[in-house]
Amino acid sequence: MRATVVGLVTPHLLRVVDLANEAQNGVNVDWHLRDTVAKTMGELGDQYNAPALMEAFVDGLESAAGNAPKARVEYVRVLQAAADAARRVRRD
Repeated sequence: MRATVVGLVTPHLLRVVDLANEAQNGVNVDWHLRDTVAKTMGELGDQYNAPALMEAFVDGLESAAGNAPKARVEYVRVLQAAADAARRVRRD
């Protein structure tokens, strides 16, 4: 079985989307978000195509934030914070 970029990145994106939904409902997810992004970047960084996977993860977060309804302020904030955190980890 061949793993694809989509197959490897999607579960990680869905974890962050779940956290964003919880934040929209009033839950403080900041610590969980940092932990999730750090673990994701660590797992993706272990793959042979790590740069492509990390880029796809950041692009997916930015796309989800851009496509979200503007009324879901916390949801968008969490997705953007996750993208920013992932970018910082990727540079290190």
